[in-house]
Amino acid sequence: MSEFLPKEVREELESARKETKRRRSRMVVRVGDEDFTILRHWEGGFALDVADAPGLRGLVDLYDGGRHLCQALIVASAEADGERVFEVKRTTPAAGAAPAADFVRDRPEPAGLLPRN
Repeated sequence: MSEFLPKEVREELESARKETKRRRSRMVVRVGDEDFTILRHWEGGFALDVADAPGLRGLVDLYDGGRHLCQALIVASAEADGERVFEVKRTTPAAGAAPAADFVRDRPEPAGLLPRN
């Protein structure tokens, strides 16, 4: 059916479809100070909009909203349907707590303070 529509209408429909995907997605790739919205995400990779995404490669951070999910090592693998597809080579889950101390503390830290009554 889309082949019967004028070219301008098809382009507008495609841009509206991409904008809807972008608004729905909460997942973001962070490279340095720049964020790129993920259009699609699956076990072995993700896809970004070709117009927005440069040729990313190397170590990036993946976020779901404000929550840091993992660090990933990525390479660009293909470009199709206005999306740049990235393949994930390895992921490292984000640590939820501080790393363990590699030294002995002189005295234990108090767990809390008791109020005076």
